[in-house]
Amino acid sequence: MAHDARVRSVVDSLSQAHRVIEFPTVTKDGGRLQTTSEIFGQNVFSLKEMSKMLPKPVYKNFVKQLKGNETLDKITADAIAHAVKVWAIQRNASHFTHWFQPLNDSTAEKHDSFLTLKSTFVDGFEEVTAIDTFSGSQLLQSEPDASSFPSGGMRSTFEARGYTVWDTKSPMFIQDGPHGTSILYVPSVFISYNGEALDEKSVLLRSAETLNKTAVEVLNLIEPKDEDHPRTKSVYATLGTEQEYFLIDRALYTLRPDLKITGRTLLGGLPPRHQQLEDHYFGKIPTRVLAAISEAEYELARLGVPIKTRHNEAAPAQFEVAPIFEEAMLAVDHNMLTMDVLHRVAHRHKLKCLFHEKPFRGVNGSGKHCNWSLSTDQGDNLLDPSSSPETNLRFLLFLVATLKAVYDHGDVLRAGIASASNDHRLGAHEAPPGIISVFLGTQLNEVLDAVEEGRAVNLDALGTQLQHVRVSGTVLDLKVTTLPSISRDLTDRNRTSPFAFTGDKFEFRAVGSKQSVSFPVTLLNSAVASTLMDMRDALIKQKGDKDVASKDDQLAVIRDFIKQSKPIRFEGDNYSAEWAEEAARRGLPSIGKSSDAFGHLLRPGNAAMLRKTGVFSEAELQSRYHILVEKYCKDVMIEGQTLVTMVMQQILPAAFQYRRNLAEAASSMASINVQADPEIALLNQLTPLVQDLQAETNGLCALLNKMIDIEDVEVLSKEACQEALAAMNRIRDLADGLESHVSDKLWPLPKYTELFFNI
Repeated sequence: MAHDARVRSVVDSLSQAHRVIEFPTVTKDGGRLQTTSEIFGQNVFSLKEMSKMLPKPVYKNFVKQLKGNETLDKITADAIAHAVKVWAIQRNASHFTHWFQPLNDSTAEKHDSFLTLKSTFVDGFEEVTAIDTFSGSQLLQSEPDASSFPSGGMRSTFEARGYTVWDTKSPMFIQDGPHGTSILYVPSVFISYNGEALDEKSVLLRSAETLNKTAVEVLNLIEPKDEDHPRTKSVYATLGTEQEYFLIDRALYTLRPDLKITGRTLLGGLPPRHQQLEDHYFGKIPTRVLAAISEAEYELARLGVPIKTRHNEAAPAQFEVAPIFEEAMLAVDHNMLTMDVLHRVAHRHKLKCLFHEKPFRGVNGSGKHCNWSLSTDQGDNLLDPSSSPETNLRFLLFLVATLKAVYDHGDVLRAGIASASNDHRLGAHEAPPGIISVFLGTQLNEVLDAVEEGRAVNLDALGTQLQHVRVSGTVLDLKVTTLPSISRDLTDRNRTSPFAFTGDKFEFRAVGSKQSVSFPVTLLNSAVASTLMDMRDALIKQKGDKDVASKDDQLAVIRDFIKQSKPIRFEGDNYSAEWAEEAARRGLPSIGKSSDAFGHLLRPGNAAMLRKTGVFSEAELQSRYHILVEKYCKDVMIEGQTLVTMVMQQILPAAFQYRRNLAEAASSMASINVQADPEIALLNQLTPLVQDLQAETNGLCALLNKMIDIEDVEVLSKEACQEALAAMNRIRDLADGLESHVSDKLWPLPKYTELFFNI
């Protein structure tokens, strides 16, 4: 039966009619398709749309509020609510929802109808009339049940009240609902009755405000007052999130309990061919997959999400989309929308989107590379080195501030990407290991060394090719007359580095593919803001009574920060054993497991930094720690229980049936005097595998039962969970051994070959 279900799933996927949608054209009568720029943001209640629908004084008041100059008053809120209701209803909206990000790496929404009943009295009788309304108070806040979301002990179960509050910096938008209707989404934060952050976004907004304030203070210390060149008024982090994911056939997915419950395969052996030929990366995108991605890109464009790139990733059935960089707060919302849209559109194409960091053992896992930089209200990238980084003091100040932040708080960044699922990927020669270091490249390393030592940049130390880059600008001669010269970045890339400088930004490569990027970006923003506070104080001390710090003053501060942060810089192979030894000599922490990483959130230096910047209160930080540890333990226990069920109900019965078939065949042959040595030999191979698998599974079952009674989550995560994970690996090895022996007709689960190559 299991084999028949697998075969039917494969046949159905090959014979089904592929989904086709009609992309909009310029005119109703047809003509060319609309370009992405023509449909971009059409489902977003943008500032441009708001300016057209609001009275000018109301719109001006809202813009002032966005700039932090005043609070949002009731008149303005009511006017915006009415305008967005009219706009949304024109686009078939029947409901609205406050859309927020609770502490579970997902999004949450509760739909409310615009419907309101209005009572009037005619001749003494009440007459009820139905109308559509949306008030300013409904826009500004809602009240979901806070007791049903993770709080890490900040709230008791009976303390249910919580509030969602409109995040005015993230525009409202509509998404398609059922039967031609749509839903108005109001991006929001989520706080408790006492104002504690119960979500990912509140702390991100706090970190952004602190980073902005401190970065502007540093810039004002080095920028002379000039009427022709106004001083910087705001600085914000920019972010580009490269989203990796797998797509597999949905019918086959439904036959895998492990994928449905845990997001990853707990069993399954590698096929003879997977990614070892290196032919999938940037290869031709399968037709069904391309159709799904194209539809997702269309929906995302309407939502104002600027997807730029799509391609095959390294593993079979693995893909990636990447956006144009945006302000970090908006980029976080857009990444959550990207995951949601990919998930929904995949279903329409009878595919399943897998965001787990390691859904298939033995091939590359998935990450979410976060490309982070700093930009000003003048449009300047503060991490752009320009053609002569050694004289670009503003760049050097912000570069070394970031280096110092990662050096001081690399362990908290490691904690920010820690999870049970990401543990299967980190350090597996496909993603950065547990030692946080920074890659800058040959040129910038030489620049920092030269500044530290007070000398000119040594061109000889850069090598012949980089000398050519410096002398000729950034042009690379390809030595073929028919090929044009190309521009060249100042640095190469190091794919083993967890935090690499890639031209004018840093790429934080260790973030997990299914997690919200909000938390790691919050920690990064906070660490950099804290270091900029130290830099601000150092510049003030260095400049003395002068209005602004001179070049010499700035260089003195830069030198000091270079010296302090030097151990974090590493240019080599982050996977090598030599680097682990060298990192230990440098005093850099090596944190291999998430169960060891979580505690670094509470390390005194990190906790003080997060409190000093105003991003976390002590209670919020403690709660975040407890939520992460509890989720880790729950994830491991759910995986263990799922594995036990699959082995007992599917794998062992299949093995028993195959042994019975072999035994009956051997007995039948013996009855007619035919040698049954091959069947007996295979039986002898299977028997110890089956016995060991049964014993190990019973042992894991007993361990899981004991774990339920362990109340101390630290003990549970660091001891019992590690024991359970080791037992699960032993069970998997035995079960995968059986997979290679048991008849394919009896094997109950779709195999990797079917999952990888049936899309």
